[in-house]
Amino acid sequence: MTTSGRPSNQLLQMLDAADFDLLRPHLATVEMVRQSVLGEAGSALRHVYFPHGGSVSITVSLSDGQTIEVAMLGRDSVVGGGAALADGIAPADAIVLFPGTASTLEIAAFRTIAATSLSFRGLIMRHEQVLLAHAQQSLLCNTMHPVEARLARWLLRARDLSDNANLPLTQETLAQMIGVRRNAISLVAHALQRAGIIRYSRGQIEIIDLPALKATSCDCYSAVKASHSRLLGPP
Repeated sequence: MTTSGRPSNQLLQMLDAADFDLLRPHLATVEMVRQSVLGEAGSALRHVYFPHGGSVSITVSLSDGQTIEVAMLGRDSVVGGGAALADGIAPADAIVLFPGTASTLEIAAFRTIAATSLSFRGLIMRHEQVLLAHAQQSLLCNTMHPVEARLARWLLRARDLSDNANLPLTQETLAQMIGVRRNAISLVAHALQRAGIIRYSRGQIEIIDLPALKATSCDCYSAVKASHSRLLGPP
């Protein structure tokens, strides 16, 4: 909880008192365990999640079996909000990448509150616009930019959500997140380590030089942050 008495999720913090009072009786706090599945593509959702910390990877699977991340959500987001307002079917997989806690409420309660409060529904819709911008920018980035810039962008987002320069990540996970082969991650990670930007060892990445990592990243990182700030305020 924050000093306001509300969970440390940006969207919950943004609600006015009347809207939060509508949600409060329905909220429960859960642990988000690493690799747990919060939503599976094509399946009916039962709950909506407002993370307090940690991160959730939204991924899609291709016909060849490859999986790629389209967005990473955390304390500045809601997981399943857009689908809950639509047909209640998850459009993609939502898997916990970094553990944390979250406020959760059942889909039925979420829909009732969204139907009751125009301001709450508007907030969720603005968040979905941010999520769409994130997904579009990820697609552009993974298509157009070199692996080094893509990896830097991804690490910056992960650091923003975790507030930690130390990230428990394997090369396999990183390769899956940005849609490349593991050997490409290995080459780029070694190059960043030689440059003194990160330190990598046995599934652990430490960001040593944050300004240099930002300089290595493409403009996609700042573009997504700008979209978020415009629609929801500073993340």
